[in-house]
Amino acid sequence: MNPLEMTFWISVTVIAYVYLAYPLLVWALSRLFPSGDGRRQPFVYRNSDDWPFVSLVISAYREESSILSRLENAILCDYPADRFEIIVGVDGNEDLTGDLVREFNDPRVRLLQFPVRRGKASVLNDVIPQARGEVLILSDANTDMEPSAMRKLVQHFSDSTVGGVCGRLILKDSTTGSNVDGAYWRYENFLKECEGRFGTLLGMNGAIYAIRKPLYQPIPANTIIDDFLIGMRIHLRGQRLIYEESAVAHEETAPSISGEFHRRARIGAGGFQSLPKLARLLNPFRGRIALAFWSHKVLRWFCPVLLLAAMASNLLLDSPLYHGLLALHVGFYFLAASGVVIRPRGAFARLVRLPTMFVSMNAALAVGFVRLIAGRQGGTWKRTVRENESNVGACTVEPHEVAP
Repeated sequence: MNPLEMTFWISVTVIAYVYLAYPLLVWALSRLFPSGDGRRQPFVYRNSDDWPFVSLVISAYREESSILSRLENAILCDYPADRFEIIVGVDGNEDLTGDLVREFNDPRVRLLQFPVRRGKASVLNDVIPQARGEVLILSDANTDMEPSAMRKLVQHFSDSTVGGVCGRLILKDSTTGSNVDGAYWRYENFLKECEGRFGTLLGMNGAIYAIRKPLYQPIPANTIIDDFLIGMRIHLRGQRLIYEESAVAHEETAPSISGEFHRRARIGAGGFQSLPKLARLLNPFRGRIALAFWSHKVLRWFCPVLLLAAMASNLLLDSPLYHGLLALHVGFYFLAASGVVIRPRGAFARLVRLPTMFVSMNAALAVGFVRLIAGRQGGTWKRTVRENESNVGACTVEPHEVAP
């Protein structure tokens, strides 16, 4: 086998492993070798006073259009009313967000207004030391949590080995409000479920997760995907991360293709940025967490390079076999491009959806890497206008670490 053939087959094999073989592998391992007892932890809090005191921390930047509905949603949770507080950290005094929180008529709501915009990481670093809760639940201003979500998250902390619990985020269309969980999102949630059972959950859903307060360590001010770094540091502390799929939050998708692409590019940049800080988890002696981190994250982040290598080597290989593979290669990218250029409908739309998602995700990873290296990807929030909103009342769509 010549070097071109080796390049082609190694690239294709690694890509197939990351997206096809690894999900099957972690599914099998999670059933054969579950972490802990492999079942949901038993509920032990019998009385209201037994539940730990919780601080719900909401980070906000220019959220005047949604902050009141977020607070109304938060106070309707079915957690014991005297066992939680809500802290809103407002990053920069650029609209009425802080005023609306200050005027909200509930003693459990506290406002921490920061006059200058610095980024979400700085907000968390300043807010969390002032939280009174034994357990922190971190969420965003454009997220709605189901009433039972807080209890579902917190019940797992009856197990002293659990350091963090990740809830399930359901995406809804920004125009119709309908559930838009597609095949790829279900694929990602399937991986979270398997990795949670196997003891290798990688990061959190920034919209809904909980950690023990003593496990929080200040994060660098330029951190791009804070939820991923915070969650992975719990592994470094030797504590377990749990995925609780019944703790549900809802959030709108970005209302435009460009907005979604930008979000994915930020995730890609944040993934590369986090590698030096989490390098110890890549040591093979870390066992199952190293296997998951390499397979689900690191190799996936480098898939854009592998895709380019596969195409370049395929173009240069001259035999009937490689001519046929090149035809498949080109056809796949044609389908992906069709999903963006002509916006198909009906059966053809279903055919092109997966190729389009796959290629756009890897393109965003590549863009994120270039932006990070060029110093053009900072840690401050990027404002994304929702459907039917003006720029003045626009919301921030955070790059939650769910994909890539």
